Amino acid sequence: MKTTLTDKSIFEMQAEICKTLTNPKRIEILSVLKTDERTVTELVNALGASKANVSQHLAVMRHKGILTTRREGVNIYYRVANPKVIDACSLMKEVLFEQHMAKKKAVTGV
Repeated sequence: MKTTLTDKSIFEMQAEICKTLTNPKRIEILSVLKTDERTVTELVNALGASKANVSQHLAVMRHKGILTTRREGVNIYYRVANPKVIDACSLMKEVLFEQHMAKKKAVTGV
């Protein structure tokens, strides 16, 4: 199959999203948001991180289209924009777990 300009654009977009998800704290945020939307305060409490740190990560993910928000009174709720992002992260986690188990088996023979 011949790669078209459109395909290259998609590859670039995919690389940008992958770069955004190279930070473990961002993946942890996605893990907390996988089942429900949360406020910054709820995320800070769940993650045990500073509000400034969590807010910075949320802003990056929102800018990249990974998260969306809604306002209710003074609260802003964050949620995953597309559940397939969670699916992709879960799939990668499974791959890494399987690799880890295969290496462990190779080392221990069990």
